[in-house]
Amino acid sequence: MSSESHGMDLLPVIGLLGAAIVAAPLFKRLGLGSVLGYLAGGVVIGPFGLRLLDDPASILQVAELGVVMFLFIIGLEMRPSRLWGLRREIFGLGAAQVGLCAVCLTAIGVFTGFPVAPSFVAGAGFVLTSTAIVMQLLEERGEISTPKGQRIVSILLLEDMSIVPLLALVAFLAPIVPGSALASQGIDWLAIGVGVASIAGLVLAGRYLLNPLFGLIASAQAREVMTAAALLVVIGSAYVMQLGGLSMAMGAFLAGVLLSESTFRHQLEADVEPFRGILLGLFFLAVGMSLDLGVVVRNWQAILFYVAAYMIVKSLVIYVVARLLRSSHWEAIERAVFMAQGGEFAFVLYTAALSVGIITIEQSAILTAIIIISMVLTPLIIAALNVVEKSIPASLEGVQRPENLKGTVLIIGFGRVGQIVSQLLLDHGHDISIIDIDVEMINTAREFEFEVYYGDGKRLDILHAAGAGRSEAIVVCVDRAEDATQIVELVKAEFPLVPVLARATDRRHALDLVKAGVDFHIRETFESAMLLGQKALETLGAELHEIDAIAGNVRDRDEQRFQLEIAGGLYAGRPMFRGKREQPEIAPDA
Repeated sequence: MSSESHGMDLLPVIGLLGAAIVAAPLFKRLGLGSVLGYLAGGVVIGPFGLRLLDDPASILQVAELGVVMFLFIIGLEMRPSRLWGLRREIFGLGAAQVGLCAVCLTAIGVFTGFPVAPSFVAGAGFVLTSTAIVMQLLEERGEISTPKGQRIVSILLLEDMSIVPLLALVAFLAPIVPGSALASQGIDWLAIGVGVASIAGLVLAGRYLLNPLFGLIASAQAREVMTAAALLVVIGSAYVMQLGGLSMAMGAFLAGVLLSESTFRHQLEADVEPFRGILLGLFFLAVGMSLDLGVVVRNWQAILFYVAAYMIVKSLVIYVVARLLRSSHWEAIERAVFMAQGGEFAFVLYTAALSVGIITIEQSAILTAIIIISMVLTPLIIAALNVVEKSIPASLEGVQRPENLKGTVLIIGFGRVGQIVSQLLLDHGHDISIIDIDVEMINTAREFEFEVYYGDGKRLDILHAAGAGRSEAIVVCVDRAEDATQIVELVKAEFPLVPVLARATDRRHALDLVKAGVDFHIRETFESAMLLGQKALETLGAELHEIDAIAGNVRDRDEQRFQLEIAGGLYAGRPMFRGKREQPEIAPDA
């Protein structure tokens, strides 16, 4: 029997999967992001590392489908209604920042001796900030939904959209770039016409065919067919653009935009997402494998120079644009630091420019290294910024301190709970006074026409200035349990006749508040949990009178348990809170 194996070589596949599942989680845990993990994994297993794979170009061809699907999902998010709602930030702030950064970064390349076209590709690629890194940072800081977070998201949206015209520009301008493979042919007007016709045809097909197609498939109620149709639309749109001489990613993006208002949008996103994730990871692995470490070592001085030049110039432009458009000094600094790096779309742009001869293989390796180093430096710079931020007292520019406030109700803390409480009081016609120590929250509240004063409720002089002694009620809504307890103790000691109502973070905190003398408290999750449980009973078919009776019993039992805990400590009521309940005895029919 021959020992020769005719099976496929699984070692490269194992190497790819192993690099992905080890490097990406490791780098994410280190705070550097999964994108850098994929890139590092690609370097390790590639031709310049362990050499498990010697042909990254072949993998890159397949992995480009990940970029295609990524652009499709971005297109799905580009709903016209959403873009219209953010039009001022996207097409004002975003366009100003992207345009000025592109000009300034292109100028760096020109002034250091490179032709305009490669300088533009290099600079435009660095303008495209890493969406993955910035969104992760905003999510960790809980700032995505804040006004300053929304401004950054708007800029990222414009940058994501910018990759499409940039890819088209690379394809259209390649024939007139000196030294490119197509330079001798001049501008191919026929190719441009075919490209425009491809875009028009795809728009028409998306407008009149895609929704009816998905409606027909949905009526068949076959999930796997819907998934296949989603993949067909993505890959088919990419193929149409490729036939027209344009970027595959551009076709997928247009298909996503055309389906963004469709009733099938969420289904399509769910179907494509698993393929998008693994293929996009493969794309970054392939980029890492393509990184020629020899070129990087030979050009390390130039790489470090351009990393510093690009990051410094981009940061300065972002800061200037932010200040010109009336952002605060600290917000402008944060935005400049957050968005100073290049991003994952630069790899897409550089790959396209390399394929048409605008940049060389060596230039592509150098530019890729510049982007990677900037992405590695970003978390480190932000960590340093956080240290500086903590050491600098919050700027009180434009923030008012309380002085002889005369509201009938004093709200201390204007977070989620304080904001909702204020709506009820205002609707009933009460004049309220609000104090908080979060300067960012105070500035945000001002944008919604709330007058919030800077003041620490744990200080007696602030309570006097805020009118605590004249208030008909004081509502304590601060986030930290220790602060809330201290405020209640101080208020009841100095203003014993003023009713104090407080939000308790949990049961232990509620006991502390009662001991501090609070007149009324509510655990922040209790009522929502009760309503959720009652709705669950209703969903399961219980009658309304049964639900009311059960809810009443639970409330009574919770109150009895709480009274036991006041007297005997947190665990005194434990026998009344058990996972098993004795079934009530049902009297026999008379």
